Amino acid sequence: ATLDGGADLSQADLLGAILASADLNDADLSLTDLRSTDLRYVKLQDANLKVADLSNAQGITNAQLDQQAASLEGATMPNGQTYEDWLKSREENGKNSGTS
Repeated sequence: ATLDGGADLSQADLLGAILASADLNDADLSLTDLRSTDLRYVKLQDANLKVADLSNAQGITNAQLDQQAASLEGATMPNGQTYEDWLKSREENGKNSGTS
């Protein structure tokens, strides 16, 4: 896909789209349906992914999304968790490591 950074794709239905290697830096992807999309090598620096549905998205991890996106508030992550639940479980795992 060839998309210019800063694209406004809010509320778009991109279910199952192949977005591999797309430049979505600074894009507005809020409320976008990104279920089962191919996000390998996609650029999402400072993208707005508020309330986006990334369930079963391929080629990107929750951690990579967290590092790149400007906002993931209310988003559904590739593993099906909400962003907030994923953050909680990540914090709990960090606290529990090394304790009995």
